[in-house]
Amino acid sequence: MTTVISDEILASRQKLVLDHFHDEVRQEWDDVLATFPHPRYELIPTMTVHDGDTAVRGYYHDSRRAFPDQDHEIIALRHSGDAVIVEFWLLGTHLGPLGAIPPTGSRFRVRMTAYFIFDDDGNGGEDLVCERIYFDSLTLLKQLLGGLNLRNPRNWPLAFRCLRGLLREAGGTPHPALVNTPQADLS
Repeated sequence: MTTVISDEILASRQKLVLDHFHDEVRQEWDDVLATFPHPRYELIPTMTVHDGDTAVRGYYHDSRRAFPDQDHEIIALRHSGDAVIVEFWLLGTHLGPLGAIPPTGSRFRVRMTAYFIFDDDGNGGEDLVCERIYFDSLTLLKQLLGGLNLRNPRNWPLAFRCLRGLLREAGGTPHPALVNTPQADLS
């Protein structure tokens, strides 16, 4: 079933998403959280979910500790019946720990896609229920670790700690909501 979304709702959703992006860069977390009735982020590459105010604030804290200068460049913005889909470059400098991976000081620029999912109440709802993010984690890690000059023995201990941290990060259990997905209704 295709639902026609009014131009007003499309414009409202787009403004909300652009404000969300802008407030994230400014690190105005109360404003970002205000874009959701109930904040929820789903990070598909790591198969993690941050659900609720406390969990999302923890995600913001950890990601900005790792990349305090995090920014973005929007490539494209598209609308679907229940989402605004944004392609963008995420960029920053690895100045703090990323989970168990110690800071490398390397810059990164990674292409991402974020699905801003809106409620599906049949009335073209305007409540943001989730931001679902897709990116190639290997591209990110390659840039973070690739900046280390391994010909210099002084960098070997950091490279070893990064490898050990990467192995610790890779062993997590996927969030059940991202694995136990319902069958698509294609009728």
